[in-house]
Amino acid sequence: MIFGQDRDQLRRFYLDAWQRRMDGEPLDPLSSQVAQVIEEHPEYQALLRDADQALSAEYTPESGQTNPFLHMGMHLAIREQAGTDRPAGIRDAYQRLVARLGAHEAEHAMMECLGKAIWDAQRSGLAPDEGEYLECIRRLGN
Repeated sequence: MIFGQDRDQLRRFYLDAWQRRMDGEPLDPLSSQVAQVIEEHPEYQALLRDADQALSAEYTPESGQTNPFLHMGMHLAIREQAGTDRPAGIRDAYQRLVARLGAHEAEHAMMECLGKAIWDAQRSGLAPDEGEYLECIRRLGN
């Protein structure tokens, strides 16, 4: 599982998936998904070619930089949610946004809702409010 608590392990998974894609090696399904997201983000590819930089980089709110691993992870999370329709109804909301914006831009829009849901859950100490999260996404489609 790549989505554990170990930041370096997670980052190494991304680095490995990208290197294997660049080398034309076969990828397992999860590595293939990660490599696809990396392909969609050319602005992060140079970072992923420099393992030392990728492993040591700090992305704090004060720096004003987007954390590329968090950003790409959110793409993967949204795709997983849409694929499994969890929370129930997200697949339909995702498909509506994709029809209007295209997949990549729809996911970027949905990230605002996902980020807010995670932030609220962390602050409250409770599980994310799936209903509020889904309603946020549905409002994007209006």
